[in-house]
Amino acid sequence: VQLVESGGGLVQPGGSLRLSCAASRFIFWSYAMSWVRQAPGKGRERVATISRAGSTNYADSVKGRFTISRDNGKNTVYLQVNSLKPEDTAVYYCNANKNGWNYWGQGTQVTVSS
Repeated sequence: VQLVESGGGLVQPGGSLRLSCAASRFIFWSYAMSWVRQAPGKGRERVATISRAGSTNYADSVKGRFTISRDNGKNTVYLQVNSLKPEDTAVYYCNANKNGWNYWGQGTQVTVSS
């Protein structure tokens, strides 16, 4: 199983980014996919999840600003992050889950600062 995140970077408050997670070596469409972030000195927070069927769920802290989507043909999950705030600064990890099995990517850094 391989999950490779990309798209992070330094952005000003109010800015946007599109994070991508390319998956390989497993049956991507059969897994629920999530984005989980970890800010410095804090625990991990699951910010968005998309099921196999495409239903989505968001943490209250990002509702209305973040959008998760998936392209099963490209084995890729995306996270569109808009209206970024300094408190969104974190390492963002891609997670694949099926029947309790969890796989993780290496993370991509998002820094929101002026």
